[in-house]
Amino acid sequence: MTKTLRPALVLFVLLSALTGLLYPLAVTGAAQALFPAQAEGSLVMRGGKPIGSALIGQNFSDPGHFWGRPSATAPMAYNASASGGSNQGPLNPALTESVKGRIEALRAADPGNDRPVPVDLVTASASGLDPHISPAAAQYQAARVARVRKLAPERVAQLVADHTETPLWGLLGEPRVNVLALNLALDAAR
Repeated sequence: MTKTLRPALVLFVLLSALTGLLYPLAVTGAAQALFPAQAEGSLVMRGGKPIGSALIGQNFSDPGHFWGRPSATAPMAYNASASGGSNQGPLNPALTESVKGRIEALRAADPGNDRPVPVDLVTASASGLDPHISPAAAQYQAARVARVRKLAPERVAQLVADHTETPLWGLLGEPRVNVLALNLALDAAR
């Protein structure tokens, strides 16, 4: 019995140390050495204090800021510990009502804007944490933001253009705008 049990226990301890301790330490060390900002959570700092992450959406609802994609996380919006979509299909009445309510909120915040509402402003992403919106969604909101902040529309449009990220290597993904970065630039533009 000990002939069988002892090698199994030794192997268990060795593999536990290797996969549970050495490998995670090596990967963490390599990540911190090669990609320090990402390894620390891509934190956005202001005045030496973290105010958010470039990888997690923020809940902006003030009409003077750009609004991000809706979040489907619970119990609060953009809850990183509860990442996930709503799992509501296109025929679900709850999704239809949510989208209608979001469209009404956008129309109420900018009554003169009769352009079609970009879909990413009324539907949540699969993670519920998406920090980006499409350039079309940013442009849709630009007139409202300019009016509320009393800025020239051209200035706000330029900020949107300056914060539009291109696809990775020009191929992967779509052009996108990080809402937190755009709103921080907008706050600095006063």
